[in-house]
Amino acid sequence: MGAFSIMDLLSLERLGTFFYMVKPSKSTFQNVDDVPDYINEAIPWFMVSVVIEHFYGLMQGKKVGRLSDNLSSVGHGLLYACVRLFTKWFEMSGYVWLYRYRVMDIPWNSPLAWWAGFLAADFVYYWFHRASHEISILWAWHQVHHSHEDYNVTVALRQSMFQRLFGIFFYQPMALLGVPLPAICVHFHLNLLVQFLIHTDVIGKCGPLDWVLNTPSHHRVHHGANKYCLDKNYGGFLILWDKLFGTFAAERDDEDIVYGLVDQPQATNVFYLQFFYIRDILKKARNQDSWGNSLRALLYGPGWSPGSPRLGDIDAFPDVKAPRAKYNPQLPLWQKTYTSVHYLILLFLQQMLTLHLKSYSLLTAFIMVLFILVSISNITAMYDRWMWCGVVEVTRCAVYIAYARASAITGLHTLDVFLLACFFVSMVLWTLRVLLVSPAQAKALKIS
Repeated sequence: MGAFSIMDLLSLERLGTFFYMVKPSKSTFQNVDDVPDYINEAIPWFMVSVVIEHFYGLMQGKKVGRLSDNLSSVGHGLLYACVRLFTKWFEMSGYVWLYRYRVMDIPWNSPLAWWAGFLAADFVYYWFHRASHEISILWAWHQVHHSHEDYNVTVALRQSMFQRLFGIFFYQPMALLGVPLPAICVHFHLNLLVQFLIHTDVIGKCGPLDWVLNTPSHHRVHHGANKYCLDKNYGGFLILWDKLFGTFAAERDDEDIVYGLVDQPQATNVFYLQFFYIRDILKKARNQDSWGNSLRALLYGPGWSPGSPRLGDIDAFPDVKAPRAKYNPQLPLWQKTYTSVHYLILLFLQQMLTLHLKSYSLLTAFIMVLFILVSISNITAMYDRWMWCGVVEVTRCAVYIAYARASAITGLHTLDVFLLACFFVSMVLWTLRVLLVSPAQAKALKIS
């Protein structure tokens, strides 16, 4: 095995994927298994972009994010990455089946296959993204991506765990047109990657690029809760689809954008933000006076009400204006450090799961994903002052210790011992915290 250096991780080739700067000849494949995991390979450059954005924002006099909001975004990204490990087969098998009935035959190694994949992925992304805003049951999953109040590159990670499953039905018809599956996979990855860097508030308008591409300026509008921003700019790489289908809006210089949802949830807990709107939309459907309206509550826009147009009456929507107070929970320094350290551990465990998935049993993989889900949810719930955080944290650490004592986690003895020590110290710390909490402190905690 050859030497591996930091320069391999931070190669210009990997950086190019952030800007769709790839050679078709080097990103055309015959088999799906040969398609690189472009997203996973881009993680080092993603981390660099977070640091660069932070310091560039400071130079501009801007604070581009808060720890609570950033941890929540990263947590959503970790869960998304875990779940997609189990949905890849399901996503591809349907495409392979439909491909047998294709009406055209595009050779996998022709330039046409690469460009067909490029246009197909971007076109389908527009319609899937638009549907995710205009159909309530899809919005119930997609809304988590808009639940941030700081706008920075970490927001790109804030995805629904099940987003890809709903997208399957939009992408798979491309099989009937003869677009090879490897081409779709390549451009699905690259289309998502190019959207990382448009989630930023430190880059202004981009001149002629704004005419054709989905730039940070256009995407800021998409993430705004201001009335003029609602249901606008769905494009992935190209903004041309929005201009063609009437969903484009330019960023206004005279109105600051308020980020987040129109009815912004006051929570950081990843699990709550992933699922709370499902509860709300089912309640809305259940409270209708007819079966027809119950179905409309699920299939029409989230702003719909009986008697209104399909997407709701825009004139009746709240006109959110800046400044809007942000949900800004605070933790003591020791607890901020604790949450950050354990997030790094969870990121490491997620990478171990990704690298060694094929060697794990289904039960082992499921247990690891469940552990990561509980861990992320509880750590982010600390910012919400959830009253059961301490008990769950003691239990979480004890479960890890019991499992890790019997099974090697990393295969490296020194690292396994270090992780065991971290979880043991954490368990002791939270046991003392739970036992010593005062009645006054307990009263201030949230029950749910």
